[in-house]
Amino acid sequence: MSVAPRTTTGDLTFRDATEADADVLVQLIESAYRGDSSRAGWTTEADILEGQRTDPQGVLDVITSPDSRLLAVEREGQVVACCQLEHRGDHAYFGMFAVSPALQGAGLGKVIIAEAERTARETWGVREMHMTVISVREDLIAWYERRGYRRTGKMTPFPYGDERFGIPQRDDLQFELLVKPLA
Repeated sequence: MSVAPRTTTGDLTFRDATEADADVLVQLIESAYRGDSSRAGWTTEADILEGQRTDPQGVLDVITSPDSRLLAVEREGQVVACCQLEHRGDHAYFGMFAVSPALQGAGLGKVIIAEAERTARETWGVREMHMTVISVREDLIAWYERRGYRRTGKMTPFPYGDERFGIPQRDDLQFELLVKPLA
């Protein structure tokens, strides 16, 4: 993996995460999606999934993969958000997106996803960004639609029984593919 220079947008600094960031990033991701702390923001999955969202090995796998980047987003020296970019041929995959619950709802996510799209386009020359979202997350899907992503109707099953992805609290979970052209 080549290390990209830091970029700054407003008061945010974007950089490639390192192995030393793994524990901080796991805490950030867990706080944005799981448990009571996630309820401070609007991205919580606490009502549909319990258990973990990720673990240190999952974060390290993204950091060390030659086709992937995990962007750490800092404000005043503190990691406040992150997202995964993975090169998959003619498109990039966007995942592991987390913003500190205390900072959600203030426009930070819009800035981060725009920078992620720019980075994927400039780094790999891809023409599309793909992501998967749990299909029952209508509010989150609507947020992505407002950013130019479209629902494809293509579904993949949730990995029931694999607690590395959480413990489902309902039996109708599946992932929907969302796609955005990067012109």
